[in-house]
Amino acid sequence: MAFRDRLVATLRAVAPVLEEPGVLIVGSEVPNLLQAGVAATLVVSRAVDVGVPVERHAEVKRRLDALRGLRQSPEERSVWVPDDPGLLEVNFVGMDSRRDPMDTSLIEDERLPLLVFGPLALLRPAAEPVSVEGLIVPVPRPSGLTLEKLVTDRTGEKGERDLLVALGLLMLAKPKDLDELVAVYRTLSPELRHTVRSNLTVLSLMKAHAQMPNPEAERTRVAALLSRLDAAEKAAQ
Repeated sequence: MAFRDRLVATLRAVAPVLEEPGVLIVGSEVPNLLQAGVAATLVVSRAVDVGVPVERHAEVKRRLDALRGLRQSPEERSVWVPDDPGLLEVNFVGMDSRRDPMDTSLIEDERLPLLVFGPLALLRPAAEPVSVEGLIVPVPRPSGLTLEKLVTDRTGEKGERDLLVALGLLMLAKPKDLDELVAVYRTLSPELRHTVRSNLTVLSLMKAHAQMPNPEAERTRVAALLSRLDAAEKAAQ
């Protein structure tokens, strides 16, 4: 079964939750959704991340009974695993726009515990949701999600995957998205700005991964963004 078919089927399965205002699809599937025709060729991982605003936690919990083809994992209750091989795993994470991007906390709840990941505070809903096969899929603005991936200080395979998601977003970014990214970057703390530039440098040196966005082919694009951010730093001095 093609990855795109599994992605769309999973979005259909979680559609009741996506109808809750403020809920967003976040993470590695967003570049796939933003491709023309939702081509879904920028595959970095095979899971769907659902961002739940902390103020909508109770409302989202009430919608969980409407999910079909997914069941809550007994080991990690924020993860819903597929009963159907045609679906992808679904991870629920918390978002709090008022939170410091450097802070992370846990909402403990038997029905739906949530890790409230600080960098997700950078996300804002896109002006228009994605429409695919009759589904309306809310996604974040590319600028915020790109920065969320670039401020995340992870190492190893997970860190590389975050950077590849950022690369996928940069490959699809329009000039206005890059302008917005630079504007939001200027509002970050010096420590987070340093992390962004460091991660872009790492991304520019990464080798190609099979069937994933190719850093080697996009080094000019990454270098251009890094140059803009360096210029923003000099202008702020």
